[in-house]
Amino acid sequence: MVHPYARFAIAAAGHELAQEAKQTLESRYDHVPEDEADVIVALGGDGFMLKTLHRHMAAGRPIYGMNKGSVGFLMNTFRVVDLPARLAAAQDFQLHTLRMQADTAQGERHEALAVNEVSLLRQTRLAAKLRIFVDGVNRMEELVCDGALVSTPAGSTAYNLSAYGPILPLGSDLLALTPISAFRPRRWRGALLPHKAVVTFEISDPDLRPVSAVADFTEIRDVVRVEVAASLSRPPVILFDPEHSLEERILKEQFMP
Repeated sequence: MVHPYARFAIAAAGHELAQEAKQTLESRYDHVPEDEADVIVALGGDGFMLKTLHRHMAAGRPIYGMNKGSVGFLMNTFRVVDLPARLAAAQDFQLHTLRMQADTAQGERHEALAVNEVSLLRQTRLAAKLRIFVDGVNRMEELVCDGALVSTPAGSTAYNLSAYGPILPLGSDLLALTPISAFRPRRWRGALLPHKAVVTFEISDPDLRPVSAVADFTEIRDVVRVEVAASLSRPPVILFDPEHSLEERILKEQFMP
């Protein structure tokens, strides 16, 4: 019986450690080009994993990452030995994505997908002023801040966590709406929303206080309105060694000093 992940391609970040690891694996194992692969072995950090997920999302290719970066939250431990056996034993997990629709001051509309989060960020020294709607209801007339973000459970340990947002269990079907350096209302720490909620941001005084919107690594500048909702596209699939599941990593993160 041929395992569904028998044909794999090896992709690596541009830095030296990742490229050396790629050469080592390619010299040891049979591999195929990315467009012929059943699965992509990604070597790098979490940023490279996100780029690889985006690149192969439409084709539905699972991604098995091995850490050759810094944090490597989305990655498995790098080992040269037993790669085909690890792929055969790997557990798959579907990552729900967000769709960002951003309207700019120039009258353009842009769309992008996010695996981790959609964030709004001030572009100048002046604080941003945001109006927030949830499912069409005005929930906050004015948030004065450096920005705000909407995070998926998988992304809740990334930018969301550094902004003091909550860590979300993967099976929670929730989104985290988290302010970034909120000035008014000063004590507002954000909200937990149903996964299917539609969050809309309107930017007050965008000429004086310009704001950019970022879906993972796609940035749209000078936005005036941003809508964030669950994506209906095929969810990307990430593979983990059985002993390093994403659920376990998120649980451990909540008890770290």
